Amino acid sequence: MFYVLLADGFEEAEAMVPADLLKRAGVTVKTVGVTGETVTSSAGVRVYADIAPEQMDIKACEGVFLPGGMPGMENLYRSDAVKNAVLSCAADGKLVCAICTAPAVLGRLGLLRGKRAVCFPGFEAELAGYIPTDAPVCADGKIITARGAGTVFPFAHAIITALREEAQADAVLAKIQYADLK
Repeated sequence: MFYVLLADGFEEAEAMVPADLLKRAGVTVKTVGVTGETVTSSAGVRVYADIAPEQMDIKACEGVFLPGGMPGMENLYRSDAVKNAVLSCAADGKLVCAICTAPAVLGRLGLLRGKRAVCFPGFEAELAGYIPTDAPVCADGKIITARGAGTVFPFAHAIITALREEAQADAVLAKIQYADLK
């Protein structure tokens, strides 16, 4: 199980594209409605979440994923369920992924100290103790970060590679006609 944590104000492409590609790779994905059963994106798109935060089984999951967007990132950070899930996954060596503004949540929780990471330009000050890189997507141990909506395909590729294997990630992206795999 891999959880996509959705809060009002999330960026829909950053949530839905990786979720779709993970499912195509055979990963069981559940969206979690952090701010309610129906979650509204930053563009006003409403998504019906699969489960509520209290239904997550963090001990049995493969990891969590935080999409960016504003005020989605702030709404994620305000949630004790999100903080607990992220910290538990990190402590247990599970995958913790964030894109766009959402790496700020990881930074505020102290998870990026001494780690290479990226975020949406302008949010770098939130990544306390991180090591900057010019890469659009950055995997450092069990933490994967990405710059924004334009990086969703290589971001999903990195997640699938971490959860399964690179050949499977390559195959999934090739099937949807995505040519620039990395």
